[in-house]
Amino acid sequence: MTSASVPTQGGPIVRPYGDTTGDGMVQLSFTLPVPHDKRAEGAAVQLAHKMGIDPAMVVHAKAMGPAFTFFVVYGRSNHLVDLGAVEVVERHYPLLSAKEANLAVKKGLRRRLVVVGGCIGTDAHTVGIDAILNIKGFAGEKGLEYYRELRVVNLGAQVSVPDLVARAREERADAVLVSQVVTQRDAHLLNTKEMSAAFREAYPEAERPLLIVGGPRFEEKQTTELGVDRIFSRGTTPAEVASYLVHEVVGNRAHTRSSHER
Repeated sequence: MTSASVPTQGGPIVRPYGDTTGDGMVQLSFTLPVPHDKRAEGAAVQLAHKMGIDPAMVVHAKAMGPAFTFFVVYGRSNHLVDLGAVEVVERHYPLLSAKEANLAVKKGLRRRLVVVGGCIGTDAHTVGIDAILNIKGFAGEKGLEYYRELRVVNLGAQVSVPDLVARAREERADAVLVSQVVTQRDAHLLNTKEMSAAFREAYPEAERPLLIVGGPRFEEKQTTELGVDRIFSRGTTPAEVASYLVHEVVGNRAHTRSSHER
């Protein structure tokens, strides 16, 4: 079950806050492919003006090698934000404690819920996937390995999509969790689409594991575009993921999956 993006209910028009309420002041950083000189700083101000920041001033500029310059620009934004038009992905399931999640899995599946996770492609950043899967967890919460009714298989970094599919089949996974931190040239999007297509080719839809991705550059409303069931963005805790797994696997998907005993 994918989560729907819905507008928030009503809300005022707001402006950014810098020094005083409603002054519209913002700060942004970027790099231009030009050597660091006065002309480069003028180009940075011009770009800021075109982005609706006026007046704008360069508060920091540093050469990044002979042909690039990094800037921090501060100024007043002329744009307003309509809070009533903001779209968010609402959590459509209850947040469970570890005890509640374990009990739900034990009663609903009568076996352990199997989770296979890792970082696909060339991504070697395992901090995100480890924060969710490893027992040490994240933000004071124990990871999924702590849940006695979950069996977690953490494949680590740089897992190829074929290997991920094969391991998910071998473990008879209920859910596959993938973390993507490397985003250059939209690698996280391309890798996720490749993974989604591979699982849909390898499994009948009723038997396909739940596909979940996470990372700081994903947008939660991209589920349909990327072909996954759920996207978790930065700040997600293990309890949120565990609660989602229980809701989907035990509640919504268990009756469509063939029963298999461990």
